[in-house]
Amino acid sequence: MRLSQQSQTIIHQAVLRRFGDRAQVRLFGSRLDDSAKGGDIDLHVRVQGEVDNPIWEASLLAAQLQRQLDGRKVDIRLLDEMHDVLPVDEVALSQGILLA
Repeated sequence: MRLSQQSQTIIHQAVLRRFGDRAQVRLFGSRLDDSAKGGDIDLHVRVQGEVDNPIWEASLLAAQLQRQLDGRKVDIRLLDEMHDVLPVDEVALSQGILLA
């Protein structure tokens, strides 16, 4: 996994502040490949219950994290219980690594 412990902590704390303990965040995508270089940070945030305006919330979280992670591009897929599981969710949930 190509994500420092400090970056993992920043991400986990930001998700906790925004969604509380009803959320889990996973890293997935190219950052899981230790032999790759570069790439954005793909995060999957699964929230128990309903999130009002999930696209807006994901955008706010991504912008916050980009500032905290020195401008590194962050993509967030937010999944709450009110929306259907998409193929990207299946990949993130099956292959992603839970950040704690």
